[in-house]
Amino acid sequence: MTDKTNVMRILEQHGIPFVPHAYDPAETEGVKVAALVGKDPDSVFKTLVTRAGQEFLVFVIPVSCTLDLKKAARAAAVKSVEMIRQKELFPLTGYVHGGCSPVGMKKAFRTFVDETAQLFGSICVSAGKLGHQVELSPSDLCGLIGAPYADLTA
Repeated sequence: MTDKTNVMRILEQHGIPFVPHAYDPAETEGVKVAALVGKDPDSVFKTLVTRAGQEFLVFVIPVSCTLDLKKAARAAAVKSVEMIRQKELFPLTGYVHGGCSPVGMKKAFRTFVDETAQLFGSICVSAGKLGHQVELSPSDLCGLIGAPYADLTA
Protein backbone atom coordinates (compact mmCIF):
# COMPACT_ATOMS: atom_id res chain seq x y z
CA MET A 1 0.00 0.00 0.00
CA THR A 2 1.41 3.35 -1.01
CA ASP A 3 -0.86 5.66 1.00
CA LYS A 4 0.43 5.71 4.55
CA THR A 5 -2.07 7.47 6.78
CA ASN A 6 -1.41 9.39 9.97
CA VAL A 7 -3.05 6.51 11.89
CA MET A 8 -0.49 4.09 10.41
CA ARG A 9 2.37 6.43 11.37
CA ILE A 10 1.07 6.64 14.96
CA LEU A 11 0.81 2.84 15.20
CA GLU A 12 4.37 2.50 13.86
CA GLN A 13 5.67 5.13 16.33
CA HIS A 14 4.21 3.05 19.17
CA GLY A 15 5.54 -0.23 17.78
CA ILE A 16 2.02 -1.61 17.32
CA PRO A 17 1.80 -4.22 14.57
CA PHE A 18 -1.01 -3.74 12.05
CA VAL A 19 -2.10 -4.92 8.62
CA PRO A 20 -3.29 -2.20 6.22
CA HIS A 21 -6.32 -2.89 4.01
CA ALA A 22 -7.41 -0.75 1.06
CA TYR A 23 -10.79 -0.77 -0.68
CA ASP A 24 -12.88 1.41 -2.98
CA PRO A 25 -13.21 4.73 -1.09
CA ALA A 26 -16.65 5.28 -2.64
CA GLU A 27 -17.95 2.49 -0.37
CA THR A 28 -18.79 3.82 3.09
CA GLU A 29 -21.41 1.28 4.26
CA GLY A 30 -19.69 -0.73 6.99
CA VAL A 31 -20.92 -4.24 6.20
CA LYS A 32 -19.93 -3.78 2.55
CA VAL A 33 -16.51 -2.45 3.61
CA ALA A 34 -16.06 -5.60 5.74
CA ALA A 35 -16.79 -7.74 2.66
CA LEU A 36 -14.34 -5.71 0.55
CA VAL A 37 -11.51 -6.28 3.06
CA GLY A 38 -12.52 -9.94 3.47
CA LYS A 39 -13.47 -9.74 7.14
CA ASP A 40 -16.38 -10.79 9.34
CA PRO A 41 -18.55 -7.65 9.80
CA ASP A 42 -18.51 -8.32 13.55
CA SER A 43 -14.72 -7.80 13.52
CA VAL A 44 -14.79 -4.52 11.57
CA PHE A 45 -15.49 -1.54 13.84
CA LYS A 46 -16.83 1.94 13.19
CA THR A 47 -15.99 5.02 15.24
CA LEU A 48 -18.91 7.13 16.45
CA VAL A 49 -18.57 10.54 18.06
CA THR A 50 -21.21 11.69 20.53
CA ARG A 51 -21.91 14.58 22.87
CA ALA A 52 -22.78 14.40 26.56
CA GLY A 53 -23.40 17.98 27.67
CA GLN A 54 -20.14 19.83 26.96
CA GLU A 55 -18.09 16.63 26.66
CA PHE A 56 -17.48 14.66 23.47
CA LEU A 57 -17.26 10.87 23.75
CA VAL A 58 -16.14 8.27 21.22
CA PHE A 59 -17.60 4.78 20.85
CA VAL A 60 -16.07 2.04 18.70
CA ILE A 61 -18.59 -0.65 17.75
CA PRO A 62 -18.97 -3.36 15.08
CA VAL A 63 -20.17 -2.03 11.72
CA SER A 64 -23.02 -4.53 11.83
CA CYS A 65 -24.40 -3.05 15.07
CA THR A 66 -26.16 0.06 16.32
CA LEU A 67 -24.94 2.13 19.27
CA ASP A 68 -27.33 1.87 22.22
CA LEU A 69 -27.30 5.44 23.56
CA LYS A 70 -28.47 4.36 27.03
CA LYS A 71 -25.70 1.74 27.31
CA ALA A 72 -23.18 4.29 26.00
CA ALA A 73 -24.25 6.82 28.64
CA ARG A 74 -24.02 4.13 31.33
CA ALA A 75 -20.50 3.13 30.18
CA ALA A 76 -19.37 6.76 30.33
CA ALA A 77 -21.21 7.44 33.61
CA VAL A 78 -23.11 10.39 32.12
CA LYS A 79 -26.83 11.18 32.06
CA SER A 80 -27.26 10.89 28.29
CA VAL A 81 -25.38 10.92 25.00
CA GLU A 82 -26.44 12.02 21.54
CA MET A 83 -24.78 11.66 18.16
CA ILE A 84 -23.03 14.79 16.90
CA ARG A 85 -24.11 16.28 13.58
CA GLN A 86 -22.10 15.06 10.61
CA LYS A 87 -20.88 18.61 9.84
CA GLU A 88 -19.29 18.75 13.34
CA LEU A 89 -17.13 15.66 12.76
CA PHE A 90 -14.26 17.09 10.70
CA PRO A 91 -13.67 20.29 12.73
CA LEU A 92 -13.77 18.24 15.93
CA THR A 93 -11.73 15.17 14.95
CA GLY A 94 -9.89 16.00 11.73
CA TYR A 95 -11.64 13.04 10.09
CA VAL A 96 -14.43 12.85 7.52
CA HIS A 97 -17.56 10.70 7.82
CA GLY A 98 -16.63 7.16 6.77
CA GLY A 99 -12.96 7.72 7.56
CA CYS A 100 -13.09 8.47 11.27
CA SER A 101 -10.53 6.54 13.31
CA PRO A 102 -10.30 6.22 17.10
CA VAL A 103 -6.53 6.77 16.65
CA GLY A 104 -5.06 10.22 16.01
CA MET A 105 -8.02 12.55 16.49
CA LYS A 106 -7.18 16.25 16.85
CA LYS A 107 -7.92 15.92 20.58
CA ALA A 108 -8.01 12.87 22.84
CA PHE A 109 -11.62 12.19 23.80
CA ARG A 110 -12.78 9.57 26.28
CA THR A 111 -13.23 6.48 24.15
CA PHE A 112 -14.98 3.14 24.74
CA VAL A 113 -14.65 -0.04 22.66
CA ASP A 114 -17.48 -2.55 22.42
CA GLU A 115 -16.74 -5.61 24.54
CA THR A 116 -17.21 -7.93 21.54
CA ALA A 117 -13.81 -6.76 20.24
CA GLN A 118 -12.28 -9.15 22.78
CA LEU A 119 -13.74 -12.11 20.85
CA PHE A 120 -11.30 -11.51 17.99
CA GLY A 121 -7.52 -11.84 17.71
CA SER A 122 -7.60 -8.77 15.47
CA ILE A 123 -10.16 -6.16 14.51
CA CYS A 124 -10.27 -3.53 11.78
CA VAL A 125 -10.83 0.17 12.33
CA SER A 126 -10.59 3.08 9.92
CA ALA A 127 -7.07 4.13 9.06
CA GLY A 128 -8.29 7.74 9.09
CA LYS A 129 -8.87 8.01 5.35
CA LEU A 130 -11.72 6.82 3.13
CA GLY A 131 -10.81 3.51 1.51
CA HIS A 132 -8.33 2.46 4.21
CA GLN A 133 -8.61 0.22 7.27
CA VAL A 134 -5.99 -1.04 9.73
CA GLU A 135 -6.24 -4.46 11.31
CA LEU A 136 -4.74 -4.74 14.78
CA SER A 137 -5.11 -6.43 18.12
CA PRO A 138 -8.05 -5.02 20.11
CA SER A 139 -5.89 -4.93 23.25
CA ASP A 140 -3.22 -2.90 21.39
CA LEU A 141 -5.89 -0.47 20.23
CA CYS A 142 -7.41 -0.08 23.70
CA GLY A 143 -3.97 0.31 25.27
CA LEU A 144 -2.96 3.02 22.79
CA ILE A 145 -6.13 5.10 23.14
CA GLY A 146 -6.81 4.32 26.82
CA ALA A 147 -10.21 2.82 26.07
CA PRO A 148 -12.04 0.36 28.34
CA TYR A 149 -14.30 -2.33 26.92
CA ALA A 150 -18.04 -1.85 27.49
CA ASP A 151 -21.41 -3.25 26.44
CA LEU A 152 -22.40 -0.61 23.88
CA THR A 153 -24.67 -2.10 21.23
CA ALA A 154 -28.42 -2.48 20.88
